[in-house]
Amino acid sequence: MTDVRKRVAVVQSNYVPWRGYFDMMNLVDEFILFDDMQYTRRDWRNRNIVKSPSGLTWLTIPVVVKGKYFQAIKDTMISDLSWNLHHWKTIVHCYSKARYFSHNREIFEDLYLNTKETSLSLINCRFLSAICKLLGIDTKITWSMDYQLTGDKSERLVSLCKQAGATEYLSGPAAKAYLSEDLFERQGIALSYMDYSDYPEYRQLYPPFEPRVSIIDLILNEGTDATKYMKSF
Repeated sequence: MTDVRKRVAVVQSNYVPWRGYFDMMNLVDEFILFDDMQYTRRDWRNRNIVKSPSGLTWLTIPVVVKGKYFQAIKDTMISDLSWNLHHWKTIVHCYSKARYFSHNREIFEDLYLNTKETSLSLINCRFLSAICKLLGIDTKITWSMDYQLTGDKSERLVSLCKQAGATEYLSGPAAKAYLSEDLFERQGIALSYMDYSDYPEYRQLYPPFEPRVSIIDLILNEGTDATKYMKSF
């Protein structure tokens, strides 16, 4: 009988995240967007960084937060529907001189200007899916909302893994501080952690090199060679 292995990661959706996020996606068989989690302000859920001629620039999707201190990411809605036009103009300003901007312009222009979603979760998923396709990542993307959630942090993750048929759970390194590793062991789920250290530099506009900018920076500067500067390929 064949020993079927399945590796799963459970992570909140982020807006155009850095290359490490996509490496995690590429290292698992199923990537569960944990958007039942509480939306956190000034975090990576609705914003990320790109490089401009004048320095690092935030791309922030405006969301409705007034009076919604405990809302889940899945319930977070957009407050200004013109955000996509502003972000696209900023990307053109920042990257029109990038080596592979013209090669990828049509893809990103369509991605931004034809975004009609009003839900932050759906917008994030739209961009994650499109960028995965660009990078050649074919990992299955699902939602925590597709599953039943019970228990505390570690118990919920173990439950999601069991429901997804996981034999291994790949976690971000920060979770070492709170994960109950014995819960995974008792359920026969191997636990491992991402290593985000020692990413190589690539040809980047506007020195000095900044490693943790959005994946858009890597794609527009390195094109089809982008995956050479990632760890999972």
